[in-house]
Amino acid sequence: MKKLGALVLLLACASCTCCPPRNSVELFNGQNLNGWTAFSAKSDVKLEDVWSARDGVIVCKGEPIGWLATEQTYTNYKLTAEWRWGDPQKPGNSGFFQRINGEPSTLPRCIECQLKHESAGDLMGFQGMTLQGDATRAMKPKKFALGELTAGVKKSAMAEKKPGEWNRAEITVQGDKITVVVNGQKINEVTGVPVLAGRIGLQSEGGEVHFRNIRVVPLD
Repeated sequence: MKKLGALVLLLACASCTCCPPRNSVELFNGQNLNGWTAFSAKSDVKLEDVWSARDGVIVCKGEPIGWLATEQTYTNYKLTAEWRWGDPQKPGNSGFFQRINGEPSTLPRCIECQLKHESAGDLMGFQGMTLQGDATRAMKPKKFALGELTAGVKKSAMAEKKPGEWNRAEITVQGDKITVVVNGQKINEVTGVPVLAGRIGLQSEGGEVHFRNIRVVPLD
């Protein structure tokens, strides 16, 4: 009976989506921001002026604009993370950055998975980072004060929860393809992404936003 019970438990854990794979890496230890570095549009702003760790959550004030990134670089991986808006009455803007590379800037060279309220799941390539997907959802390239939107593809469906509730994103970056799943629903997929090692980032772009359970599973 003990062996049968152990087998049942093992099979249950193997099929449980809440149990992280053995090779998953916790990017946030729940206590501090060790392993992360920050960049801000204002040179006199320190990491702790915008970002903090509180009760197992990364809290981003949202101002000034900038980002927090892993010190480690990754090429192929599956990123899982949860986010919510600090003020449910004023959901703001943020994003998950993939394959950050090149010289640091306010809006770095990367692929962004948009988290802006009602746009979560849009994928955008900045500063020369390319991508392609469903032509009916393609964004037009444009230049603006912070740089260049090289290409973008909007999400296929709304999968966000009500502002203030926790959302879960699963972003798989494999070769030249990126797939986005929000709250269990696949809502975007693009190809043609430059294959290179880069850092993973969280964006500060207006409105308090919280992050937790940030894990990456290397696929190399």
